Amino acid sequence: MKLILLSGGSGKRLWPLSNDARSKQFLRLLQNEKGERESMIQRIWRQLGAAGLQEECIITTSKTQVDIIQNQIGTDVELLVEPQRRDTFPAIALAAVYLYARKEISMQEVCVVMPVDACVEDAFFERLKELESVLRDSEAQLALIGVKPTYPSEKYGYIVPFAGQEGMRHCRVSRFVEKPTQEVAEELIARQALWNCGVFAFRLETLITALIEKGIPIHYEELLRHYHSLQKISFDFEVVEKTSRIAVLPYEGSWSDLGTWNTLTDQMATSQVGKGWVDERSAATHLVNELDIPVVVLGLSNAIVAASPDGILIAEKSVSHHVKDLVKDIGTRPMFEERRWGWYKVLDHDTSVDGREVLTKRIGVTAGKNLSYQLHHQRSEVWTIIRGEGVFCLDDKIFHVKAGDVLTIPVQAKHAIKALTDLEFIEVQTGQSLVEEDIIRIYMTWDEVEKNCVWV
Repeated sequence: MKLILLSGGSGKRLWPLSNDARSKQFLRLLQNEKGERESMIQRIWRQLGAAGLQEECIITTSKTQVDIIQNQIGTDVELLVEPQRRDTFPAIALAAVYLYARKEISMQEVCVVMPVDACVEDAFFERLKELESVLRDSEAQLALIGVKPTYPSEKYGYIVPFAGQEGMRHCRVSRFVEKPTQEVAEELIARQALWNCGVFAFRLETLITALIEKGIPIHYEELLRHYHSLQKISFDFEVVEKTSRIAVLPYEGSWSDLGTWNTLTDQMATSQVGKGWVDERSAATHLVNELDIPVVVLGLSNAIVAASPDGILIAEKSVSHHVKDLVKDIGTRPMFEERRWGWYKVLDHDTSVDGREVLTKRIGVTAGKNLSYQLHHQRSEVWTIIRGEGVFCLDDKIFHVKAGDVLTIPVQAKHAIKALTDLEFIEVQTGQSLVEEDIIRIYMTWDEVEKNCVWV
């Protein structure tokens, strides 16, 4: 069995903490058994490890999320990077073709698809393993996991089984209902309908055959070249709802889609993260503050107060999901990102009348990690080390640096840094075009730097 984990999302529903580079699955707001804060993807990855499933996983994602995935769960995970974001059907098609053409696995191999941002119990993954036998025993083309509803939700899709299958291990699926009214949801639950949690399984042959019928390339490199032309459509609409033989495996344990502040705060172990105070009159209110200044909440109940370098949200929890519509056109750069080597926070960005830009960042590099050896054509940089120790390379010369050192990096100068201890510095970029595309990477690892440069 192969697992295809979907890590996507534009990061708008949990604004201002989430953005295009740090979607909801990367927010460290949950808590593990040791009391340590962890993100949704870290929790799912830990549970997959406990279930013995990590080695069978590949994660499909966008290039903007590669660094943060490697930062949070390591560099050994197998990543499949989409050329562009095209919704879940193109992403799953790309993964299937990768397994078929690149990994050359059997066409009878069972592939299980699941998102990385659900909150589930460990028992869920034991149930997930049963999908392989469900496909075999039911002779279905697709096998889904359906969660037994705990209330008539209007925010989830429903899987409706054929009548007369009560007590069976798995059921044949009659139809799907997407986000019904509460009244309709109550009727569906009475008919033994299940929440659709976005987990489904198929034999590789099933999807490869479907791609051939749709005229979609099944050679990996060719699919990459034509990926931009694929329709932006979900796997549910393009495949699931057009498939006649579908089985569903009921799951009665805890499951939650942590897609809004309302549902996410239900799973948080504490009502406050970051600097500030929430007074006792503020019942069922959560404060999440990533800023270095305190936030005080007085007499505000059933609310979410979230503050980050990207903005501030104050909302009643029941309507907090509408923030996605309000901020969808905000085009500012992400003000905070996690990278494979650490993190950065934008402190200031200014543009003069002649087009000259100045961008100031605070950058943290984790001990033992390094920035790539790179150069820029459009900007110069000045780094002021404010914490920790490291080794710095400038134009093929390596030397030690420590707190208080100021490093000047001219335009087109090659440079990199490695943290010996947790290292922080202030970076001031100056130039005409301060964009990520103006990075020419020469070496990625510090071993390559030391092999090709000299100590002074």
